[in-house]
Amino acid sequence: MNKERILANLGIAIEAVLANRMRSVLTALGIIFGVAAVIAMLAIGNGAQKEIIEQIKLVGVNNIIIEPIVEQTEENLAEEDSESKEKKKFSPGLTLGDKESILETIPGVETISPEILLETYIIKNGIRRSAKLVGIEPSYFDIFNFTLSEGKMFNQVQLEKGEAVCIIGKSIKAKFFPSENPIGKMLKCGPNWLKVIGVLDERYISESSISKLGIRDYNMDVYTPLQTVLVRYKNRAMLTQEMIQGANRGSSGMVFFGGNGGSDDEAPTTPTNYHQLDRLVVQVAETEKLNPTADVIVRMLERKHNQVVDYEIEIPELLLKQQQRTNDIFSYVLGAIAGISLIVGGIGIMNIMLASVLERIKEIGLRLSIGAKKTDIINQFMFESMMISISGGFIGILLGVIMASAVSRFADIPTVISFGSILISFGVATAIGLIFGIAPARKAAMQDPITSLRYE
Repeated sequence: MNKERILANLGIAIEAVLANRMRSVLTALGIIFGVAAVIAMLAIGNGAQKEIIEQIKLVGVNNIIIEPIVEQTEENLAEEDSESKEKKKFSPGLTLGDKESILETIPGVETISPEILLETYIIKNGIRRSAKLVGIEPSYFDIFNFTLSEGKMFNQVQLEKGEAVCIIGKSIKAKFFPSENPIGKMLKCGPNWLKVIGVLDERYISESSISKLGIRDYNMDVYTPLQTVLVRYKNRAMLTQEMIQGANRGSSGMVFFGGNGGSDDEAPTTPTNYHQLDRLVVQVAETEKLNPTADVIVRMLERKHNQVVDYEIEIPELLLKQQQRTNDIFSYVLGAIAGISLIVGGIGIMNIMLASVLERIKEIGLRLSIGAKKTDIINQFMFESMMISISGGFIGILLGVIMASAVSRFADIPTVISFGSILISFGVATAIGLIFGIAPARKAAMQDPITSLRYE
């Protein structure tokens, strides 16, 4: 019997909602936009978090990046002619010696990866394309989470002897070996032919990652042993007699090699990069030791570089985590706004349902007079408010998915819609309909049948 009464009350509530479709839709607008805002907000937050995680994978975990500084020269002619001119200091630049010193003297360093980056070109079958040749050690692939899709890594003999071998990115394979297996094939990189021994898995890199992190498209790189670059291509740490005789005085106390030794009347020449390495990536065992380790590295390099600051140090993971905290705060603000929208929607349901009670006092009195209980009246109005909130929740879910997709497509902001966000928003919408429907339902149930039948 109780089940039949509930079903009967539910049927009356459905009839009442359908009889006033426009009012029901307007009542549900607050819930609709509130649920849509929650889903879209969480989708944007999840997308930002996923992007940051991917960026951390790109720059590696717990890394300290040391890069050389190569600046333009700036001269003061009056000082050049002065007898009291201070003697310029010499710096050897960023070298493999710095790598060895860091490994030997600084505790907590897990691994270190030196890199040499050369702008070059690739030639095969009449096709020529600019590319980057990267001289590395095996630690590079571990630090940056690279994996092979084909072939094998460099062996110890190839690393020590600087053999002419290489591992190519996925895009290089697609461009130069579209219909053949590249393993064992020869590829001309600049003046030398290199044998392909491996192909890396494709690494997706978004435009925002390239701009924010200053990284490049790894899929278009050619990787070769560090010793191969030093022996077969270029070793900037080797000084020739011509370099020494033509040394230019550089800015910031640095000495640059490769100048033409012209007179003072000539325009200053662009300084040559004298650093043996283009980057050192130091991986620390624990995140908490990133800043202290970076401070120790700075002090050590100051002594080795003769107090010349010709390098810069960056901790990308800490910068990304700071960005993530900013995104989290932004998500909390959006969540609060969406929550306020849902509460306003609930207040709207309560106001409309209270007005509905006044409009239907005679109906309430008639039901009470023919045997309906107060619980029947409560159930009827509770069902009406929950139907409005639930239907508004469904519409809001659909609108939220559309909004998130539109943001991703037109604003170029990554979004990730999760089942959890849909469940949370729908659950909150249902709870609001239940909570804000209590007051109108109780007011309807407390009506006196005789007074209600006489109400005009």
